[in-house]
Amino acid sequence: MRFDEAYSGNVFIKSHPVYEESPIVIYGMPMDWTVSYRPGSRFGPGRIREVSIGIEEYSPYLDKDLADYNYFDAGDIPLPFGNAQKSLDLIEEFLDKILADGKFPLGMGGEHLVTWPVIKAMYKKYPNLAIIHMDAHTDLREHFEGEELSHSTPIRKAANLIGPKNVYSFGIRSGMKEEFEWAKEVGMSIFKFDVHKPLQEVLPQLAGRPVYVTIDIDVLDPAHAPGTGTVDCGGITSRELLAAIHEIARSEVNVVGADLVEVAPIYDHSEQTVNTASKLLREMLLGFAAK
Repeated sequence: MRFDEAYSGNVFIKSHPVYEESPIVIYGMPMDWTVSYRPGSRFGPGRIREVSIGIEEYSPYLDKDLADYNYFDAGDIPLPFGNAQKSLDLIEEFLDKILADGKFPLGMGGEHLVTWPVIKAMYKKYPNLAIIHMDAHTDLREHFEGEELSHSTPIRKAANLIGPKNVYSFGIRSGMKEEFEWAKEVGMSIFKFDVHKPLQEVLPQLAGRPVYVTIDIDVLDPAHAPGTGTVDCGGITSRELLAAIHEIARSEVNVVGADLVEVAPIYDHSEQTVNTASKLLREMLLGFAAK
């Protein structure tokens, strides 16, 4: 992708037009080639940008304003439809570029498999990387119906790369028995059902470490975010997710990148999911990146 001119499509609210002057880069990963249930998350990044015009620039939670920070919206990475491996390679190449330029990456999905190449790129720069993962699902399968490239596999791949004890999953309420057993055997931390309280206990252990935060929108209960591919009842509220984001923002961890994935606008005609996602991204931007 070219960064010598601003993205010509819709941009996230208050996006700065000059890449070189922006320490933060927002980007989309419009891929849903491997989803196991309902497709449509490839349209998430574009619609999140469009509705962002409706949110306030000021965060009363963090007492910060988007107008005070430069962030560049690079648009969506152009991914070849249906070609999962090539798409993942292009995402990794994109991350290699912006990390080499010293930028903070804030991604929008797309299915959760898009996080895998991002983690690969982040790990090359931060060998002591830890992951905070919020999700309804474990995403710890080795394959789905024989396919290793699946949105049910990214956290397993990441754990195998950086070490399972460096991965912390929160809000999990769905997965195969074998996935939970594997996590227990290898010492990976899975906190079922809740996010904020267990996160408060874990964050002091990660003080000073580089941390990547990945949030699947389906960690929220479907009442709060019906616009996603694999809804799962019994989730947390949007208020708890906001509190978790702010807890990380105020902690001593060194957040080096983040993403929000699996927003599928077509399943929510009220658009509450994309509007929620837009506000969550504002808080992630101001809390994680705008230091």
